[in-house]
Amino acid sequence: MKLGSVLLALVIAGSTAGAQQVAEAPHVAGCEEYAPGDFITPHISDSHCIDVPGFPRFWEVHEVVLPRWTPVHIGGATIDLSPTKHLVFLLLAAVLISLILIGAARAHQNHTHEVGRPKGFASGIEAMVLYIRNEVAIPNLGPHGEGYAPYILALFFFILTLNLIGLVPFGSTATGNISVTATLAIITFIVVETAGIRANGLGYLSTIFYWNKDLPVLMRVPMFVLMTPIEIVGKFTKPFALAIRLFANMTAGHIVVLALIGLVFAFKSYALGAAPLAAAVGIMMLELFVSFLQAFIFSLLASVFIGQMREGHH
Repeated sequence: MKLGSVLLALVIAGSTAGAQQVAEAPHVAGCEEYAPGDFITPHISDSHCIDVPGFPRFWEVHEVVLPRWTPVHIGGATIDLSPTKHLVFLLLAAVLISLILIGAARAHQNHTHEVGRPKGFASGIEAMVLYIRNEVAIPNLGPHGEGYAPYILALFFFILTLNLIGLVPFGSTATGNISVTATLAIITFIVVETAGIRANGLGYLSTIFYWNKDLPVLMRVPMFVLMTPIEIVGKFTKPFALAIRLFANMTAGHIVVLALIGLVFAFKSYALGAAPLAAAVGIMMLELFVSFLQAFIFSLLASVFIGQMREGHH
């Protein structure tokens, strides 16, 4: 199953065409403006501009306007398919994980052929892949669920790469965009329901319509009326929780870091600015841990939801 490829394509398609810019950089025609003093919003939102380092003064931020395409009209809806900052980093993450994982696989093959075991960076990647596959995916996907393990691995490495890119200077956290996390959740929802249909056949209907055969006949009808709407709502609360959890955690951390860094300039004092700077560094270290944690939790919950649906809801 090429679920990893489908995941990457659909997430890229689900990236929002936002409209923001970085406040510190000089304004460039085509980039949106913000209220004076607002340096937090441009860093956590999408934009039709992307920040690049200056040359030779690499610490200076320069804005590059991304191409703007003619909107597509479908019925009464107007859809802007122009690339945005987050779309650029979605593509970058896809390219990075492809190069890293394919390179690690080839190195693993070469090292195994030469010395009988992987070594170096390939060995570390192998450990991560085996842990997610054997300890997270396979135990939760249920019997004969190995076919869905590539999807779980694709989720983990894709989300992790997006999270880590957001911690790099001039980078941007695409997982701080609700459109991206919602698309990931929708893809997961489709995979979960498809897995249920393939595994249960007509029994899949029992995950929608509550009909408990262990209850007396007189109780089945009222329970059917009461529980069926709850079952339907429950199907949609799972992807909703996945989307909001990832979006909120990645956005909140960046807001805290930016607010602390802002205090350094607000105090205008080396003595007073040292405390918020140290706190910002601490939060950044915590964000590094959160990047791994959120990728792990999203992958874990996705595998649990798939496993539950394959086993049947009742």
